[in-house]
Amino acid sequence: MAVPDRKQRQIRKVMISEDDQAILHLHKDFLSTKGLCVIVISTTANEAMDDYEKYRPDFVIIDYTLLGKNGLQAAKEILMRCPSGRILMLTAFDGVKDDLKEDLFFDDKTIQVLLKPVKLARLAEIVIHN
Repeated sequence: MAVPDRKQRQIRKVMISEDDQAILHLHKDFLSTKGLCVIVISTTANEAMDDYEKYRPDFVIIDYTLLGKNGLQAAKEILMRCPSGRILMLTAFDGVKDDLKEDLFFDDKTIQVLLKPVKLARLAEIVIHN
């Protein structure tokens, strides 16, 4: 059996925030098959921020389109509380990448954007190696 590399071992706990239940569970189940522990799931921006504070996951996957605030606003609040947090933003809107680049707050933060539709293998690769 292959030994996971150092980066993979560091990521123990993953949080997923996604308003679409089918996608949420698809991502959760797939990441679990890759040896990642999805410790909490949420469907709104407010839940995401509260869950982050409560569970302190190693990596956050957050959808841009959430109830309450958008995922970018939620990511900003999470990173204000924990600047070393690691976040992957999922979105169908290409303009989110530009919004992220224009906001100087994110310059020294670990946040990436992945456009939908998401390939599951790419999702897992990002979570494992970042």
